[in-house]
Amino acid sequence: MQMRELGRARLKVSALGLGCMGMSEFYGGRDDAESIATIHHYLDRGGNFLDTADIYGPFENEKLVGRAIAGKRDRIVLATKFGIVRDAKDPTVRGFSGKPEYVQKSCEASLQRLGVDVIDLYYLHRVDPETPIEDTVGAMASLVKQGKVRHLGLSEAGPETIRRAAKIHPITALQSEWSLWTRDPEDDGALAACRELGIGFVAYSPLGRGFLTGRFQRFEDLPADDYRRHSPRFMGDNFAKNLELVREIERLAKARGATPSQLALAWVLSRGDDVVPIPGTKKRTYLDENLAAAELRLTKEELERIEAIAPRGVAAGARYPASMKYAR
Repeated sequence: MQMRELGRARLKVSALGLGCMGMSEFYGGRDDAESIATIHHYLDRGGNFLDTADIYGPFENEKLVGRAIAGKRDRIVLATKFGIVRDAKDPTVRGFSGKPEYVQKSCEASLQRLGVDVIDLYYLHRVDPETPIEDTVGAMASLVKQGKVRHLGLSEAGPETIRRAAKIHPITALQSEWSLWTRDPEDDGALAACRELGIGFVAYSPLGRGFLTGRFQRFEDLPADDYRRHSPRFMGDNFAKNLELVREIERLAKARGATPSQLALAWVLSRGDDVVPIPGTKKRTYLDENLAAAELRLTKEELERIEAIAPRGVAAGARYPASMKYAR
């Protein structure tokens, strides 16, 4: 497995991380045994970068990851997040908190669920509009001093928030959505701010929440309990328009002898050595398919063709429902 470095701290992680969210929620179905086997297979293949969050499940994904990494801690760069507040009794209720006391409480709870003494990379999952980012990052920095966290990160933060945060404590990584159908970081200044400040970029949903894999040909292909049934890009006319993009990617991938997933991941990897995509999967078969993308080198001509197929703003529909808006 190729390695990359995040931030000026030079945190060494696999070129492809493993997003664990879908193992516990959102994408329909759950098979803990297969999910744990997938994590172990990822480690056996040389991967080391696992991504979770307290709200996934809610709370169950950290427990799952904790079981999977027991006895293997020294092989792993472990990332988790806090800041989105969910009620276990009503998971549809969401809020945001970056209050210092909540930072401390959340970290200690995550450590317990994960069964570890220290978190390698601790992200603020979403910016709390009611709490100055300086206060939140100050509390996160305190966790570093306490030895409970090694590196700090932000998720979906805007460029000015990133700059303000970095004045309080070094930020190792920004995690935001980036893929062939979500190129916002290139337009909104977030990527530029990261490179200006020496912050690594962790790309979540690099396969467009699975759409870019080509596995969904109809809205009805989504499981009945799948979050994506409520995602604007998967609904109505947007689904059909976005499927046209996928078919173009499929044609280009076939010409290269690759899958659409591999082409999409290879494109994200080509954006720079400071970029680490974290595709999620809960099955070993799909994991092997994804990992093969790290060996795929796109030619200049292929990159130009991809740019023509998937220019900025190509996706139809918003990334999230209006109910899931957040501050940056």
